[in-house]
Amino acid sequence: MELLDSKYQLLCKQLEALFEGEDNAITNLSQFAAIIFNNLAEVNWAGFYLVSDKDKLKLGPFQGEVACTNIDFGKGVCGIAAITRESQLVDDVDQFPGHIACDSRSRSELVCPILVEDRLIGVFDVDSPALKRFNQQDLIGIEAMLKVLVKATAWTKQGLL
Repeated sequence: MELLDSKYQLLCKQLEALFEGEDNAITNLSQFAAIIFNNLAEVNWAGFYLVSDKDKLKLGPFQGEVACTNIDFGKGVCGIAAITRESQLVDDVDQFPGHIACDSRSRSELVCPILVEDRLIGVFDVDSPALKRFNQQDLIGIEAMLKVLVKATAWTKQGLL
């Protein structure tokens, strides 16, 4: 297991402090998106797509320009992450078969599924206007941050589980 770099260690601690005493899903998802959007360089969109039906994702809290509102499982980077339940690190979105271009300025993307009690809640998506913006350290860091989110949030209370 690779070590979490200091930037992501700090971001995890910031999230833990923000989430202390707060278990509302919408609040926590919103705070998470804001932390990523404002603390990672060269990011033009950060947000969530939540499972709305058995095979669809619906736009959730985000930071950035307007976005696609519905994504089918298996379509685009988010839909592939949802159906495979595996994070997707895309260096060049133009080379990703079936990429959905919500913002034509986005050139690279990282999408991580959110699993609670082995159930898919949705995906976290972060885009950049730079090619190859995200790397394995970003993937590990964002996955660690999502663990903080999952632990702090009362998914059942909000009807998301």
